[in-house]
Amino acid sequence: MNRLQATKAYQQINISSEAQGASPHRLIGMLLEGTLKRLAEAKGAIERKDNAAKGETIGKAISIIGELQGSLRDIETNEVAANLDRLYDYMTSTLVQANLESSSEKLNEVALLIIDIKAGWDAIGTTQTGTAEPA
Repeated sequence: MNRLQATKAYQQINISSEAQGASPHRLIGMLLEGTLKRLAEAKGAIERKDNAAKGETIGKAISIIGELQGSLRDIETNEVAANLDRLYDYMTSTLVQANLESSSEKLNEVALLIIDIKAGWDAIGTTQTGTAEPA
């Protein structure tokens, strides 16, 4: 096993162990963070003109957004959940376009939306616990 493979294996174990002990609130925060990381990686791939990495990382971001969307409850009766559902649909279609067009601007647009959602999500954790929960 070379150094890069060992580093990746360690990161996977570290992420897995963090997820096992995380609250449901923290798990959503981790998904939001993971989306931002994948978007940054995709932007780097576009700059390097690495189409394979671009497609892979945008695909991972779309998968994470799908997980976030799948975690929504009561979409028919909860206005916030319904709005998030539509926003996640928009993000997914924007990422598909970003992939087709190699558009960093579209990646940035989705990243800003995720940052806004994450800020709101982090604030919910603060009001529920009375202290800021690390994100």
